[in-house]
Amino acid sequence: MRFLFVGDSMTIGRAGDWTWRHRMWQHLESVMPGGYEIVGPRDGLYVPEDEPGDPRGYADPAFPAAARRHLAGWGEGWLHMAPVIGEAVAATRADVLLVSLGLIDLGFYTNSDQTEENVRAFVAAARAANPGIRAVLLPVIPNVRAAYDDAFAAECARFNDLLAKAVADLDTAASPLLLASVPDSYDLRTDTYDGTHPGPSGEHKLAAAFADAMHQAWGYGGRYRER
Repeated sequence: MRFLFVGDSMTIGRAGDWTWRHRMWQHLESVMPGGYEIVGPRDGLYVPEDEPGDPRGYADPAFPAAARRHLAGWGEGWLHMAPVIGEAVAATRADVLLVSLGLIDLGFYTNSDQTEENVRAFVAAARAANPGIRAVLLPVIPNVRAAYDDAFAAECARFNDLLAKAVADLDTAASPLLLASVPDSYDLRTDTYDGTHPGPSGEHKLAAAFADAMHQAWGYGGRYRER
């Protein structure tokens, strides 16, 4: 079973991060040893142009190269991933997409209606490449901006409603879609390092959201436990 992580800055991570992808790899190693592969056209971390850093500089240097693969980008959202997901699925033969997107779209590029249109285009392109593709989609977790920007907070809430409807509309027996649940205990003060990007505790909670959704709905692996 081939898993492809698709996401924005919360998924790619920054030089020196563990990333929630690392936490998911540990989980998969525990519950599906030898029965999965992590795929994707990229494998690095984000490094700002004006800062020193190594795009291969994960917090765990023993994180295997093959498990570092992904399709995530700093500043990239549904708008950017919809045009490239078909090629990525075809090239990697991905079976399951683990998708965390939307915050950057709503913050900089598109409103909730436009973002939802890109979700539908993304799913259509992924299915054109693999008619049996499965996907788990995480709703937007509003960042610190939502605390002082009421219009942005409202767009995040509205998009999450539209995302839930899109998942319900597009879900099929041949190509199942799951809407993951944002962890009830997710706290921007303690689970992020800057009000947006997950720190270690947040990484575990994001990985758990995906792992538990797959286990409950599809029987994949087991429930998430921190390691």
